[in-house]
Amino acid sequence: MQVPLFPLATVLFPGGPLPLRIFEPCYLDMISDCLRNDRAFGVVLIRESGGAGPATTFETGTLARIVDWYQGSDGLLGVTAIGEQRFRLLSSQRQPDGLNVGTVDLIAQEPPLPLPDKFKTLGSLLARVLDDLGRLYEPLERHLEDASWVSYRFAEILPISIEQKQQSLESNDPIQRLQLVQGVLGSAR
Repeated sequence: MQVPLFPLATVLFPGGPLPLRIFEPCYLDMISDCLRNDRAFGVVLIRESGGAGPATTFETGTLARIVDWYQGSDGLLGVTAIGEQRFRLLSSQRQPDGLNVGTVDLIAQEPPLPLPDKFKTLGSLLARVLDDLGRLYEPLERHLEDASWVSYRFAEILPISIEQKQQSLESNDPIQRLQLVQGVLGSAR
């Protein structure tokens, strides 16, 4: 499967929101094409900036689907996307217009997993936190009893390193992600 790629300095998780401000012509064209054809684009974390050349990225990313857009008062295009399925980037190439396009292999979605008893308090804590985060999180369908969904939301909102966020995205184990969350929250007390 080939998808347009948007290398960013952030990690997008399945089910999570991604606000973007678009100004580069190649990405304006990409967004237009994605909206017109109801296509997803791939978000990958930048590993190393390429200076004058293309940036190198991590191989695991997330498909993003545009759910809202607006024209800002500054003339920039504002877009909100939602993370869908994770993928592994097999190869990429830079087009003459500067857009990166990648061949990806989709990673199977994690099956729903009931939140284990030892992590039940994380579900209720997350509900309160999401209520305080405002408009970006309001439209999200909540799955507060699902270990995968809860672990992804905490991984995206906690002040952990970008490397820990990427490791959480790459992990296929929601319990491992919940243990990371519990450790971070425990050290904050």
